[in-house]
Amino acid sequence: MKQLYKQSSLNNYKRDEENPLSSNSQYSPKTLKQPPRSLPRSLNYILKEQRLLFVLVGILIASTFFILQPILPRIATSESNYSTSTTITTFPSSIQNGFSNNDDNFHVSSSSMMNSYQSSTNFDLVGKTNRVPVGIGSKRLRIVVTGGAGFVGSHLVDKLLGRGDSVIVIDNFFTGRKENVMHHFGNPRFELIRHDVVEPILLEVDQIYHLACPASPVHYKFNPVKTIKTNVMGTLNMLGLAKRIGARFLLTSTSEVYGDPLEHPQKETYWGNVNPIGERSCYDEGKRTAETLTMDYHRGASVEVRIARIFNTYGPRMCIDDGRVVSNFVSQALRRQPLTVYGDGKQTRSFQYVSDLVNGLVALMEHDHVGPFNLGNPGEFTMLELAEVVKETIDSSATIEFKPNTADDPHMRKPDISKAKELLNWEPKVSLREGLPRMVTDFQKRVEEEGAKL
Repeated sequence: MKQLYKQSSLNNYKRDEENPLSSNSQYSPKTLKQPPRSLPRSLNYILKEQRLLFVLVGILIASTFFILQPILPRIATSESNYSTSTTITTFPSSIQNGFSNNDDNFHVSSSSMMNSYQSSTNFDLVGKTNRVPVGIGSKRLRIVVTGGAGFVGSHLVDKLLGRGDSVIVIDNFFTGRKENVMHHFGNPRFELIRHDVVEPILLEVDQIYHLACPASPVHYKFNPVKTIKTNVMGTLNMLGLAKRIGARFLLTSTSEVYGDPLEHPQKETYWGNVNPIGERSCYDEGKRTAETLTMDYHRGASVEVRIARIFNTYGPRMCIDDGRVVSNFVSQALRRQPLTVYGDGKQTRSFQYVSDLVNGLVALMEHDHVGPFNLGNPGEFTMLELAEVVKETIDSSATIEFKPNTADDPHMRKPDISKAKELLNWEPKVSLREGLPRMVTDFQKRVEEEGAKL
């Protein structure tokens, strides 16, 4: 019995030795030391291998860059101006030769000549560094031109591509012609889309020049409903696009918004005298509505907009038979036909060459003024005076034929461009007698091609 008891006691002791947490053991879980808790894995990862130090250094570098970034351009500009104005140490050979001239008649001291030359040279160079021409040194823009295959639009496309921008032309070819832009077909920065602006389109651009609309009486009277739809729906679609993508929008309006004006010359503040139900109202009132939409998008949706009111424009690529007076007279004189004058011929117009208009449109787009701005040549001619200029340029033996005047034809039309002169630093450069021969050269070629086809 004693042996059995000893054996069971020995077995119990061994179990206690093997399992110290058993209930019979003298050890309690409370008396055991708990192992240290490990940190979260993400924090442990950051603390290892000095990763936290690298993160802090990166934050410090980034903060320093963003603090100094606005200051660096000013420092660089001041240093470049300083170096420009202090490193001019060479002079033209004529001045250097003058320094060593021992002739008694040479009374100008070398030091005064050097100082005057250096100061004048510094002025010129500093002025040039501060004035960067449009398109030079600026980023290349992506621009859409609606109606870009038309007369004015194609010349605008030439200008924009010439300064390095990328241009997308949208045109339905109602009055536009592929021939006007064919010389750009191999240019990777040029795109042509056949599309009617009455239907929406999705594009990603920086600027929108909205020129799409028939502009001559022959064309806009041919389909007046289509004309006003282009002015309203087309303008709405382009303004909606400008709003969605944050593009700047320029509307080419017209001097026709003044109607048959009671104010002469016409300022931008004049509200006009328009017949809302006349034959020309599809164009006149359509453009007035387009201006309203443009300003409402500007005020209500913060769209950046510009409004140009274009006066009579002429030049190469005009439609030969579009019914406008300059193209009418030129084509008639080249075809040896009488020059058609409507009414008594005493109604007046002002005529600007297309390159002047294009320069005005670009200047308006690049400046920070909404407008509207009159863009035209204030030189005023009666229809009879214009006929005489055309006769002198093409055929002095041409005759004049009088016909009844058309409905709602304005008696006077002359822009006041003082606002464009002051705010845009723009005014026309090409006179009628200079520009007309350039247009005649283009028309002569096309009339001859037309005759050859017949």
